[in-house]
Amino acid sequence: MPTPHIAAKAPIAVEVEAGKSYWWCSCGLSQKQPFCDGSHKGSEFSPTQYTPEKSGQAWFCACKNSKRGALCDGTHKSL
Repeated sequence: MPTPHIAAKAPIAVEVEAGKSYWWCSCGLSQKQPFCDGSHKGSEFSPTQYTPEKSGQAWFCACKNSKRGALCDGTHKSL
């Protein structure tokens, strides 16, 4: 399995809207972190869809190693 690029070692806070789809960058190469800009094309990576149930602030993973997918689980603290 390929290793993603670590975009940052801290999560990125984003105001999200309930029911709206957000496409999280899983490869770490996007210039529009934490979201996908298509930089993964030609690799084994693909963006991950995140659709929040509630509007508010969400903390997106930027280290690309979270076990929660698009959302931070604190893994960046051990990298």
